[in-house]
This record gives sequence, C-alpha cells and structure tokens, in this order.
Amino acid sequence: MSDCDSETELTLSANALAALAEFRQEEKQRQEEFQRLYDETDKEYQKKKKQEGMKLFQEDWQLSQFWYNDSTADTLADALLDGANKDTIIAIVSAPSVYAAIQKRPANEIPTEHIYLFEFDKRFELMAGKDHFVFYDYKDPLNYNCSIRGKVNRLLIDPPFLNEDCQTKSSITAKSLLTSSSNKEMNQEIRLISCTGERMHGIIAKVYPSTKITTFLPEHENGLSNEFRCYANFEWRGWSFQS
Repeated sequence: MSDCDSETELTLSANALAALAEFRQEEKQRQEEFQRLYDETDKEYQKKKKQEGMKLFQEDWQLSQFWYNDSTADTLADALLDGANKDTIIAIVSAPSVYAAIQKRPANEIPTEHIYLFEFDKRFELMAGKDHFVFYDYKDPLNYNCSIRGKVNRLLIDPPFLNEDCQTKSSITAKSLLTSSSNKEMNQEIRLISCTGERMHGIIAKVYPSTKITTFLPEHENGLSNEFRCYANFEWRGWSFQS
C-alpha cells in the first residue's frame, strides 16, 4: 500500500467517524426534545405537535420508514375522514404521516375522536397519545392490545416491507380490525386503503380481493425508488379505479 493510499484510508475513516458522531448528536438532541415535550403541559405539547407534525421524527431506514409528502398525506387523510361521523372508527396502520396530517387540522374538521395509530416505532406514542397509539409488529399480526378489534369502519395500511410475508401478515391485522357488520347496520361505509409498491399488485389482489388499483399515486417526501400505488375498495373525488 502506498503512502497516498494510506492517507486516503485514514481520511475516509475520519470522515466516517465524524458522520457517525454527528448522527449520534442529532439523535441525542431529538431524544432530549421528546423528553422535553413529555414534560411540557398538555396545551403546550398539543400546539407543538400540530405545528411540527412529522418534522419531529426522522425516518429510520432500518425500519423501512419513508414519510409521505404533505399532498399525499392530506389526500389519504381526506379519504379517511370524508363522510365520517362521530361514531366512525378509523385505524391507520404503519402510516404515521397520515395521522400527523389529520392532527394538523382544526378540531371542527375532524368528525371523530376514534382515530388510532398502529405502529412498531414507539416514538409515535408521543404523537398519538397513550389512548390512541397501539404498538404493532406485523410479524405477530394478531398480537395487539386494542378494544377496536372488529369495529373499524375506515382503515389505511402501508406495510413496511415489499414482500409477500409482510403484506400477507399485515392483511391479517387489517381483516381483524375491520368490522364485519353490514354497512346499513352500522350506517357507515367500510373503506379499505392499502398503499404499497406497484410490484405487490398480485399479492394485494389475493389478500384484499375487494380492492382495485386506483389512479392516485402516493409520493414520499424524500423520494422512493419503488413505484407506489394506492389500492382501495371505493372510488371518491380523490381517485377512481384504474381502467
């Protein structure tokens, strides 16, 4: 190895160490911010949460976290809230940016208090609150502690990984949450939305036979190499079924 090669290796190692140190410092600062928010009064925190939304949470790529951009999150939030009433129960599974989009809205634009966030990342308990956050691991799809099992009228699910195992197990959760009562009996329209990669089309057709691919194209804040699609069991002003 030449002296030049040795210097380059040392330089790269120093850069890597500096990047790691910066990452750890940022993580420390975020944890301190979370703790500070926990310690603040409820009124102060609610204001902060509405203002900052997903800016409080950095994506963790090891957990396959990719936040929707504001336009996508708002459209999906509209799809869940449109036509809902005070008795509507909504579950948002593995899509915290949509939950954040709902929370940013004025109280008079949110027709129901029954909106729950299912997430593996426990940081999001800070966003949803203890009464509306449900720890959820797709690997154990029926192991969740929540009283809304079999009562959900509107459900959005965005499984974290684009493979058959994750999609299939996540669908078990979705089906366990959705109400089995008829629409007329509940006076509710049952809405199911799954946002995932285009290459999951065959699996989605198998696990959610009532859904079709829609014309709506979900987009992510920091971009994503995989083409995403929105599958749903209903049409509305935000999308139609793809012909």
